[in-house]
This record gives sequence, structure tokens and C-alpha cells, in this order.
Amino acid sequence: MHPRVTTQILRHSQIAVTMNIYSEATSTATQTALKRLGEHFDT
Repeated sequence: MHPRVTTQILRHSQIAVTMNIYSEATSTATQTALKRLGEHFDT
């Protein structure tokens, strides 16, 4: 579900509140991001 929809349903005043409470990065997503960051610095 899109975070803005969740924010509206839960009646949070700001999307940051929703994202801080309900978002979580998976290990795979974290590993992918770190690899991409490493590739950026290797060049």
C-alpha cells in the first residue's frame, strides 16, 4: 500500500510519522543499496 494512503487512513499529520513507524528495509534491499553505494565509490 502506498505510504500516503496509509498516512491518510491512520490520520497521521505527516507522512514522516507513518514512515518512521511502519517502514522497514529488508536485508536484501539493504545489501543491494550498499553494493550500489560501493560501486559509486569504486569508480
